[in-house]
Amino acid sequence: MPETPLNGDIDQRGELALSSPDFEVEEQMPDWTGYVNENENPELEITGVPDGTESLVMVVDDPDAQPVAGHTWDHWFVWNIDPDIGTIPRDWNAKDAMEGFNDYVEQGYGGPSPPEGSHDYRFKLLALDSTLEVPAETRKTRVGSAIAMNVDVLAATQIVGTYHADQGTAF
Repeated sequence: MPETPLNGDIDQRGELALSSPDFEVEEQMPDWTGYVNENENPELEITGVPDGTESLVMVVDDPDAQPVAGHTWDHWFVWNIDPDIGTIPRDWNAKDAMEGFNDYVEQGYGGPSPPEGSHDYRFKLLALDSTLEVPAETRKTRVGSAIAMNVDVLAATQIVGTYHADQGTAF
């Protein structure tokens, strides 16, 4: 997989912060976030967006899927998020942003569904100095390449939540 700012862990950069009232960092996410349950994204609170930010990009992925899927599983990625959003609500309709296709080959959020055990889910957020001109049909690698080639990342952060296979039926 090509190196882009969206692959792998995100190192904290700047004051940008992401949190959720629905789960504590590195703790279990609610059952309803799971793909085979309600399949709703958790509420996410964004603070510390730096001056000059034109858009935000968010990625949710599962690096623990590599032994089964052969790659990090992409559950959700959204770009051109308004930097003044403050809160991404539960079960967000991202009509004012762009949502790409997840690894379920569906556009939008696709919740956790680990085949066994507990997996970590990274919620990664980047503040960019411009918007991205890529179509909605785009996958994460293309968006990451567009950032790497044409855009300055002003700040970045990530949080991790966990989800256990017992929370839902495996996909």
